[in-house]
Amino acid sequence: MSDEMKPCPKCNSPYGYLMGNEIYACPECGNEWNPNEKIEDDSLKVLDSNGNELNDGDSVIIIKNLPVKGAPKPIKSGTKVKNIRLTDGDHNIDCKIDGFGSMALKSEFVRKA
Repeated sequence: MSDEMKPCPKCNSPYGYLMGNEIYACPECGNEWNPNEKIEDDSLKVLDSNGNELNDGDSVIIIKNLPVKGAPKPIKSGTKVKNIRLTDGDHNIDCKIDGFGSMALKSEFVRKA
């Protein structure tokens, strides 16, 4: 790769080209950046009820009884959920709970195990 082309920090396209003195542009996503500036981390950060950062694959414990529409009983407080997946949106945890199946949870109702 030449000095004239740098990979895009947003979409990882290898075709970022020099536009001006120090500004690079990506022809695929339209992102413009200065490689000398510090890049902000736009990755998804999800915090549990205690403020601990959650990651994909973590185990969490539900901190209060959660009613489930269409289910005869709620998910009990203290239920351990293994191997969570983080998502964008209001319910930012996807998981499988024994006895209930696939479920989307809000991170404010769980704590890291």
